[in-house]
Amino acid sequence: MRNIVRFKDAHAYKAPLHDETVHSMFLQHKLTGSEGENWVSISYYLPGARAEMSAAPLERTYVVLDGQLTVEFEDETVLLDPMDSVYIGPNETREARNDTNGIVTMLVVMPYPPES
Repeated sequence: MRNIVRFKDAHAYKAPLHDETVHSMFLQHKLTGSEGENWVSISYYLPGARAEMSAAPLERTYVVLDGQLTVEFEDETVLLDPMDSVYIGPNETREARNDTNGIVTMLVVMPYPPES
């Protein structure tokens, strides 16, 4: 089954442990009518924005579309430029931040938590 979501109909949400200068919207999600196993969102990191150092029990993939995102792990810091991506495994600790004066645009792909 296909699910077309126009950008004007994307569903805004506040991501946990992200400061107020990170703006996120679900592009494909149960809230937008998707029945897939993963959700897809777009996040805008304004200058100085950050997601706190934390781990999630589920894997995720980041794809930077515009700008430069700094992703810090416990043992490494990487800079992601446009069209760079990073897979972050389950329970892997990371911080994501925008250390530049430009806006970072990033896609996030993540599975839903198992139903309890």
